[in-house]
Order: sequence, then structure tokens, then C-alpha cells
Amino acid sequence: MAPATATAVASPSTSSRLLHRSLLSPTPTAARCLRPPLCRGRLRTVRQVVANGDVSSPSSDVAAEESAAAPKIGKRVRVTAPVRVHHVSKAPDLDICGMEGVVKQYVGIWKGKRITANLPFKVEFELRVDGQDKPVRFFAHLREDEFELVEDE
Repeated sequence: MAPATATAVASPSTSSRLLHRSLLSPTPTAARCLRPPLCRGRLRTVRQVVANGDVSSPSSDVAAEESAAAPKIGKRVRVTAPVRVHHVSKAPDLDICGMEGVVKQYVGIWKGKRITANLPFKVEFELRVDGQDKPVRFFAHLREDEFELVEDE
């Protein structure tokens, strides 16, 4: 007599799929969880350093820097250094040396913390372009030594 063989029909249920996956996996689940990746220790160290960094209230030098920059906001300035900007689509490769604008923002301090802004003063300029009724407005970020205050007449 021939030996009896049983054939199971795969059902589309989720539980049978999970059972099938666990039976076919090359390594058991417990063995996979025993050894963490090698780089996990380094990541934890970096996270601890960042988490333990000093994020206290703004110090006196940050407050002094912010108060020194505050009087310049809203003032009219003239660019004294040869600065080229390339982001103005109506006037590509524009040299703004000698142009006048208004300081709109000091971006060296953000949410009470000093950030590494290389060009901390945000200045708004208006440029008259031939063939347009309204002037083109654009912003440029400048250092303090690249502009001078203009006295209102």
C-alpha cells in the first residue's frame, strides 16, 4: 500500500503567512535579536553628547550681541564691499556695491541661541528694471563690515 501523504492548502489568512515566514526564515528570531549592530554603541554615544550639551538660557554675551544688532534693524544702509548676487532672476550676476537697502533682520541669534550665520544681516533691496513698472525686490545677507549706515536727509 502506498504511504499516505497530506497536502495543506495555503490559506490567504495573515496568521498562516506569518507562520510560513517564521518556518522559512534562515535564522531563528531569538538569534537575530541577540547581537545588535556594531555601530549602535557609537550612535548612542553621539546622542548622549548632544543631549547633555548646554542648552541653558541665553547668556549675557548673546544678549549683548542681540542688543548691539537691534539698532541697525529698520535702518537704511549702503553696500561698501564688492558683493555679487546671483539669485535675482531679472538681473543675473548683479553687483550690489553702492546700492542702498533696508536691514530687515539679524539672523545671528535664533530662539535665544547663537547660530553660526556667516552673513547675519538680512537686507532688502529694490532694483528698477527696464520694462517693468514695479521695482524688483530681493534680499541679500551681508556681514557688518560690508555696509554702512546712511543718514536720512
